[in-house]
Amino acid sequence: ADTLRTALAHILISRDGAALRPGTRSYARSWIRDGAMMSEALLRLGRSDVARDYLQWYAPYQFRNGKVPCCVDARGSDPVPENDSHGELIHLASEVFRYSGDRALLSDMWPHIDAAVRYMDTLRASERTAANRVPERESFFGLMPASISHEGYSAKSMHSYWDDFWALTGYKNAVDIAKALGKPDDAARLTHARDEFRSDLFASIRKSVDAHGIDYLPGCAELGDFDATSTTIALSPAGEQAQLPQDLLHNTFERYWQRFVARRDGGQWKDYTPYEWRTVGTFVRLGWRTRALEAIDFFMRDRRPAGWNQWAEVVGRDARESRFVGDMPHGWVASDFIRSTLDLFAYEREADQSIVLAAGVPDAWLDGDGIVIRNLSTPYGKLSYSLARRSGIVHLKIDALTRLPTGGLVFSLTNNDAKREGRVNGKPTSARNGEWQITRLPAELFIE
Repeated sequence: ADTLRTALAHILISRDGAALRPGTRSYARSWIRDGAMMSEALLRLGRSDVARDYLQWYAPYQFRNGKVPCCVDARGSDPVPENDSHGELIHLASEVFRYSGDRALLSDMWPHIDAAVRYMDTLRASERTAANRVPERESFFGLMPASISHEGYSAKSMHSYWDDFWALTGYKNAVDIAKALGKPDDAARLTHARDEFRSDLFASIRKSVDAHGIDYLPGCAELGDFDATSTTIALSPAGEQAQLPQDLLHNTFERYWQRFVARRDGGQWKDYTPYEWRTVGTFVRLGWRTRALEAIDFFMRDRRPAGWNQWAEVVGRDARESRFVGDMPHGWVASDFIRSTLDLFAYEREADQSIVLAAGVPDAWLDGDGIVIRNLSTPYGKLSYSLARRSGIVHLKIDALTRLPTGGLVFSLTNNDAKREGRVNGKPTSARNGEWQITRLPAELFIE
């Protein structure tokens, strides 16, 4: 909890006016990539004002053709093509609206959103060509063009699935925005573009997997490389967990986990980037509660200095080695920590449009006083609940939200062997697929 507050402070004090920056020493510029993810952390902690100011500051730097600059500095918009940026600006606008309800601002942002989508349409059209129908290039068909948005591809541009899942996020959010603004014709056009792009993207993944003979989700189409930290974006914010090939999804993060354990338990390693905090949120979504907590224990040990509650952009095994650390503290890393930590207590699940409660809370925390969450910001209002176990009975009490998600609130016991009978608001009820669904608030759930 102390580190959560400190991480929020680090994001706030690293700002330059309205601009969100990943740090104050190495990076005198603002990336929309970093800013969109920092803004989500800010929104979930109730700072919609900061995220709104950033959106209003960044959007006017968009190029006339709709291209969203990867970053902005004192010279203005950076022209380097990084094809994740367009989806990130749209996502930022969508999230600010969902958390703040500011329809006037969303309407003001519509020209930027529409232009960004139309630019993405031209990008993917440039890859929906006969040239990409030949076997050696068919995995490129319909994707965002190759770019260097991913630092691993800075030496040579690649068709990065990081770009594509951000683009898909942008298309999905643009559909929702058009509907929210009462634009049925635009919503229909965007729905077609979204579905066509998703189809091309998933076909590309399968072709890349087959071409490289791999059993995990690749980082880019050309290499069939393994990059689980990048792949987390497919689950959040893209929300594609239920649509992804489940065998490839499982294998990707099982492979990551085995490598993580080897590093943690004494394997030879030199450094890593704490962007890996994102895997904690992925483990929670996969139902890997114990693994999520073990990863937290490892990452928390690499705060340096420990009492400062911060991570460098790059963490070395030897804390005393003189080396490149990027910025420390680092705002994007802080946002990954914040979002994954909050996922332990509540996260949105797109498949059934629900909020999942306490999926990352360890069983031991339920004893005694249990846990209490007060006024956690969600797109549905402030979430408050308490969860405890006394005399063998689990008690979950949830306050009312401003409005209820379509799929309600979902809770699953930490102990899979526990009985699945209980009472919701005094009425006997059973769990379904190991989960309790709550569709009326306020609510009290008792489980023996």
